[in-house]
Amino acid sequence: MKVMSAIERCRTAALGGHVARCVDCAHEHIAYNSCRNRHCPKCQAGAAKAWLVAREAELLPVRYFHLVFTLPKQIANIAHQNKREIYNLLMRASADTVIKITADPKHLGARAGIISVLHIWGSAMTHHLLPGNGLPANHERAHVHMIVPGGGLSVDSTKWIACRKNFFLSVRVLSRLYRRLILEGLTKLHKAGKLHFFGEHVELIDRNAFDDFLKPLHQIDWVVYAKEPFAGPKAVLAYLSRYTHRIAISNSRLIRFDENSVTFKVKDYRLKGAGRHTTMTLATGEFIRRFLLHVLPRGQHRIRHYGFFGNGNRAANIARIRQLLGAKTPDHQHIDDTNTDDADQPPRVLALPCPCCGGQLIIVETIAPAQHPRAPPDPKRAAA
Repeated sequence: MKVMSAIERCRTAALGGHVARCVDCAHEHIAYNSCRNRHCPKCQAGAAKAWLVAREAELLPVRYFHLVFTLPKQIANIAHQNKREIYNLLMRASADTVIKITADPKHLGARAGIISVLHIWGSAMTHHLLPGNGLPANHERAHVHMIVPGGGLSVDSTKWIACRKNFFLSVRVLSRLYRRLILEGLTKLHKAGKLHFFGEHVELIDRNAFDDFLKPLHQIDWVVYAKEPFAGPKAVLAYLSRYTHRIAISNSRLIRFDENSVTFKVKDYRLKGAGRHTTMTLATGEFIRRFLLHVLPRGQHRIRHYGFFGNGNRAANIARIRQLLGAKTPDHQHIDDTNTDDADQPPRVLALPCPCCGGQLIIVETIAPAQHPRAPPDPKRAAA
């Protein structure tokens, strides 16, 4: 309800705004404030740019690899009833898989750095594969996109250990450990009573039924995909800019809508060429239901950093790695914020140009947020 309320009020008078005047033609333009909700399709561009600027300063002069860890459809089917537990398990298990295998002297013998991004929808916004929707299962199930530098720090942090040029880790080895960690984690969560089941999955409350549910998953191959290494740091940023702050659907994919239905663009991943892009029309209620399937629990992070990219010691580790690689530290623009005199501050300028002449828009007035009308007092309660 909070997400829907934020999206409905976004960039309307309810949130307040400001009046800007063009310095050339004196045209006045009213701009309303955004809600800044992380699920709002209009509010993620700015957050993505700020995040990318910070990551650009942390890029290392090495090859980067792209890994994808996907949940089997059996687990994806129960994930939306246990979002916090299963999504947290997915991100932890996938990161632990890479960290443990990278640390093994048989493979690399180094400490890895990881940027993980959780992705829980396909272009049709279903939570898991639905019959006849024309999309392959791995694009509709929860999965983690992972960006990993091609190497790691030695145990004593005295050297950088690089992997082979076009090979990071064995996908088969990654898949087996990832499978074991997820299944062990699910068993622990169920034993601790942290998993909940409803509807067609209600029988899984029973421990024996849940064990039987997991048994076939021990025998199948789990999807862990390793892509070709990125062609330099700029390609890493280009990729991250598409995924980090993406939401279930953007405004650009909407074609038409009314009180009865919504038509939007979807992608059929089985096809190549122009036929890959098509459209889908859903009843308005079903469209909203699918969108809300992907609202994350409060406080749950979609973007996480592990290994030497961990938030606690990231800056020191990056500085150390650059020193070992003989790379220069990027120059950061120094901002002098010691002077807080408002009279010396430059006028605030809108990012968009004047709609009349293309000139610069200067903010001249602030509009306060609209106050919700209070309910009239209850006469009976007042009398009491």
